[in-house]
Amino acid sequence: MKLSRLVAFSSSLLLGAVIALTGATTANAAPSVDYVALGDSYSSGVGSGSYIGSSGDCKRSTLAYPSLWASAHSPASFNFTACSGARTGDVIANQLGPLNSSTDLVSISIGGNDAGFSDVMTTCVLQSESTCLNRIATARSYVDTTLPGKLNSVYDAIKAKAPAAHVVVLGYPRFYKIGGSCVVGLSDKVRSAINGAADYLNAATAKRAADHGFSFGDVTGAFTGHEICSGSAWLHSLNWLNIGESYHPFAAGQSGGYLPVLNALD
Repeated sequence: MKLSRLVAFSSSLLLGAVIALTGATTANAAPSVDYVALGDSYSSGVGSGSYIGSSGDCKRSTLAYPSLWASAHSPASFNFTACSGARTGDVIANQLGPLNSSTDLVSISIGGNDAGFSDVMTTCVLQSESTCLNRIATARSYVDTTLPGKLNSVYDAIKAKAPAAHVVVLGYPRFYKIGGSCVVGLSDKVRSAINGAADYLNAATAKRAADHGFSFGDVTGAFTGHEICSGSAWLHSLNWLNIGESYHPFAAGQSGGYLPVLNALD
């Protein structure tokens, strides 16, 4: 009799534990997420390879952080519209179609092309130090005077189409480790100026994002120790055989630099 009561008591405890665990699992389960990834080449994954054939010149990669996030989290829907070369106006014109009132998560990197990222690097590589520094100064002036309004337009458009979404704005890494392993190429003065311009752009972008209630993901910390000239770079240096991939993250930069920042903010 006592044995049967003990068995019954033990069974009831086990059942209660199972119910409790099941309930906890249900309570902690992540809700279904509708995710839209917008932006430029840093979001499309230029430099990481494994490009999706149907994306054409947009060069969306299965190794870009949006694809990696979607693979790890299995969202209810995933729309990847980021495109290489995109500027703020391109996002508004071509990338916002999937956004709607049901969108839960949006990620975006944008503004580098508006500020003349490609032209800055071309000028610094091919022309004199003084010409390079003047071009960087021009880009910083653009960030002060013109870029905030363009970012406002993009962020306003996102909010209008996806008012309930959590929006994560990703910044850009510093390119160079100063005093690192590079013995030829740009001077450390120029490398420092380029890094400073990236910080300047990030600060302006973070301010605009915060003013819209969006989260800003600063990736500079994640890339520290993995800049060009670090000996363990996650960024392509100048590549004359594939200019478009120059100064963009390798797959390791997407998975080790961008993805953890999105994970921390999503």
